[in-house]
Amino acid sequence: MINQPKFAVFGGGSWATAIVKMLCENLDEVGWYMRSVYAVEHINKEQHNPNYLSSVEFDPKKLKLSNDINELVAYADYLVFVIPSAFIYTELAQLTESLKDKIIFSAIKGIVPETSLIVGDHFYTHYKIPFKNIGVITGPCHAEEVALERLSYLTIASADDKKAEVVANALRCDYIKCTTSDDVIGTEYAAMLKNIYALAAGIAHGLGYGDNFQSVLMSNAIREMKRYVKKVHKMKRDINDSAYLGDLLVTGYSTFSRNRLFGNMIGKGYTVKSAQMEMNMVAEGYYATKSAYELNKAKKKKSAKTPIIDAVYSILYEGKDPKNVMKKLTDMLD
Repeated sequence: MINQPKFAVFGGGSWATAIVKMLCENLDEVGWYMRSVYAVEHINKEQHNPNYLSSVEFDPKKLKLSNDINELVAYADYLVFVIPSAFIYTELAQLTESLKDKIIFSAIKGIVPETSLIVGDHFYTHYKIPFKNIGVITGPCHAEEVALERLSYLTIASADDKKAEVVANALRCDYIKCTTSDDVIGTEYAAMLKNIYALAAGIAHGLGYGDNFQSVLMSNAIREMKRYVKKVHKMKRDINDSAYLGDLLVTGYSTFSRNRLFGNMIGKGYTVKSAQMEMNMVAEGYYATKSAYELNKAKKKKSAKTPIIDAVYSILYEGKDPKNVMKKLTDMLD
């Protein structure tokens, strides 16, 4: 690439690791912020992330690694945030470097709990980043399949199609195909909601429901997603596109889905706390459930009909018996 912009990825998990891998296919250098000093030192010495996707090897000469968030904000033109939504507020509180004139892309699939905003809205509201400088990276895509270099697809959403294409070009490679979209808000909400529906799928599986029910659940989930997203941002979109339906299906069905796994544990009788302790990865759907439920209820008469979100909320946050809740839900689906 000629005059390629500088990219920095913020986050140390599996999805952040996968995005850094993709960027390294095309860029001469990639900035990578990781909070863990140990992880930074390990990658420099052993050439792989010690905690996530350890099979992926990196050339440290192509990485600008740092545990100083301000150093990498200053370094890059395009900032890709992949920090779990539950921790993004705390991480951003460390900022002293200005975000002015930076291009922000979120690959975070959740809502900032402290502000009840999707990540793009959070940057717009609290950091005064114009919407033209905000974008979203979404699936359908699992980090584990990127690590295996299996053919995967990404959707890059931005109100500025040129910026979307810059990011798409930086991520495209033999095993990654990218499409662009102008539905920034819709794709970001869809990426958050599909994790809740994957939790529902996991709970159902843990309770012993079979493939027939799962297909009905996913069919109802995409319609529920359509109603919800339409309420928060009405625009012309095809909910059957890969960014919505495709991402929902892969998250709801895949054995790589941490949200499905979390739900499966709940269905098998784990408490929320015990399931969280056993998993070494963050299940974004747990936090998203509370935010999505409360945002919808706050709309009162203008709220969307969301029986699946309501069911998952009652199990995770009200302590209701999963068996009884899912039995009631089966009578509400068609």
